[in-house]
Amino acid sequence: MFNEFRNPQKAKILLEAIHKITRHSWHIMEICGGQTHALARYRIEPLLPKEIKLIHGPGCPVCVTPVSIIDTAIQLALKNNVIFTSFGDMLRVPGSRHDLLEIKSRGADIRIVYSPLDALRIASENPEHEIVFFGIGFETTAPIHALTILEAYRKKIRNFSVLTSLFTVPQAITTIAQDKECTLNGILAAGHVCAITGTSEYEKLAKHLKLSIAVTGFEPLDLLLGIYTCIDLLENREYTVKNAYRRIVAYDGNPKARQEIDEVFEICNRKWRGIGEIEKSGYQIRSKYEQYDTLKRFNIKTDNKKEASSCQAGDIMKGKITPMQCKQFGIYCTPEHPLGAPMVSSEGACAAYYRYNI
Repeated sequence: MFNEFRNPQKAKILLEAIHKITRHSWHIMEICGGQTHALARYRIEPLLPKEIKLIHGPGCPVCVTPVSIIDTAIQLALKNNVIFTSFGDMLRVPGSRHDLLEIKSRGADIRIVYSPLDALRIASENPEHEIVFFGIGFETTAPIHALTILEAYRKKIRNFSVLTSLFTVPQAITTIAQDKECTLNGILAAGHVCAITGTSEYEKLAKHLKLSIAVTGFEPLDLLLGIYTCIDLLENREYTVKNAYRRIVAYDGNPKARQEIDEVFEICNRKWRGIGEIEKSGYQIRSKYEQYDTLKRFNIKTDNKKEASSCQAGDIMKGKITPMQCKQFGIYCTPEHPLGAPMVSSEGACAAYYRYNI
């Protein structure tokens, strides 16, 4: 199936069409780090017209989870009675002094899981321990976090909680687009996010911010079609949304998934690593399910720790500079010794540039 969306002949046709319609210079941001890695892996950007500049956006929730939350995770993992569970790519993300992988090497019971349901199973099997799941994600993963909390509630599992670091994308787009140092004309909206949310909120953004937005996927042909669609909108001065990923994304998204999110979570302000606090840009657990909120369960308040001053990941995620323009890139900041999350996240822009030698 993947070969269908990696067909060189079809890619050539799309590239020719992109060159044909491009008459002006445009700055287009892809929001998702999965798209960034695909663009780098398939060397798509050098094939585009010189007038088109791609800007790499916030990337992924791993990249934007703040230092204070990482430090809180480490604090919890060091507790004697806690089994701390997390997706694997969070273990290398640096906190203010340490990362979870280092703490694990010292003997902390930190377990890599592939789903919050795995963490809930561990809770069932270890009733004498407190099981904490590090719940990170954008709108894409919020439904499975909600369903897991509902399952814990239904089964009356008392030794399970979630340390949430859940973000919503549209508010970040607004913050970045309104930054005077970031010149942004168009957006490649992440298809997996829109598969949950639908496109109506993006239509409001397009009109309010005067942006042209194309919803697209992650395969080469998906990205080329998304870029073509976005350029076509820009050249015609259309500040609206077009869905170039219809095999996955419906106009109204997934109402059932949004219903589960609304049942368990409420909107809150959220700090984004490298960007700062953005109003109404995150999810927090509602009071009805607060027994599953790790911060309330352990009565922990997160500190506003500063990030490494030499790390320019914030400017990279805002599209102000590229990873190659960071003085630390590849010298003092590498996957083995990262200064910031985008160098170790599987969807980070810095990791993409480093891995694919851009």
